[in-house]
Amino acid sequence: MSDLAAFPDGWRRASVIVAHPDDIEYGVAGAVAAWTAAGCEVSYVLVTSGEAGIDSMAPDVARAAREAEERASGAVVGVSQVEFLGHPDGRVVEDLALRRDLAAAIRRQRPDVVVAQYHGEHWGGTVAGPWNSADHRAVGRATMDAVGDAANRWIFPELVEEPWAGTRWIAVAVPPADATHAVDVEAVGEPAIQSLLAHEAYLRGLGVSDRRAYAHELLDGQAAAVAPHFGGRHGVAFALTPGPGAPAA
Repeated sequence: MSDLAAFPDGWRRASVIVAHPDDIEYGVAGAVAAWTAAGCEVSYVLVTSGEAGIDSMAPDVARAAREAEERASGAVVGVSQVEFLGHPDGRVVEDLALRRDLAAAIRRQRPDVVVAQYHGEHWGGTVAGPWNSADHRAVGRATMDAVGDAANRWIFPELVEEPWAGTRWIAVAVPPADATHAVDVEAVGEPAIQSLLAHEAYLRGLGVSDRRAYAHELLDGQAAAVAPHFGGRHGVAFALTPGPGAPAA
């Protein structure tokens, strides 16, 4: 029995907003692949360049490597527009400056759907789960606010980008138990795996020896965990919140 609805259709553009290169590929790249295969346009916004994410690599070297890997990773799943906002990796602050930068990015990209990363305190939604990254929590929460900021010309009047009130939904990547909707990724498992494998330097820095087996086990496991809630279909789960442009009930 399915208890997750299919993700809404009838939209054209999505912006996926995350803290670091690899955050998308560890969660929602399969959904991105499904959307672009269906003709939708998807853009990425990376708040940092992940420059502090590889212990063996100096930040200036890591920044260039990780930006290149994210662009290559996006290309695998049909994404060509990738923005990096330049906030410091590991030190992202949920403040007005972050909200302003995200609102400006949303105005530039003018999405029907904004995808926000999981920003709960613990992975898995329980206090027994590992503590979530401070950057993830800050970016996810600020994204929720920035959608409204992007629609209101008076909150950040200094922005040159025109206000955008057309976002219909904010889709937060969440565990299946907390989700309302899912995207069927049965047909796009291989692109999702290849998208994660594009982060070669990062996976090498983690000490992953068999990168393909690692990516396959991780992403297949995540998609399979959605299946009992989604009519037996592998999927990516989201909690949907209406945006300022939500269709009338």
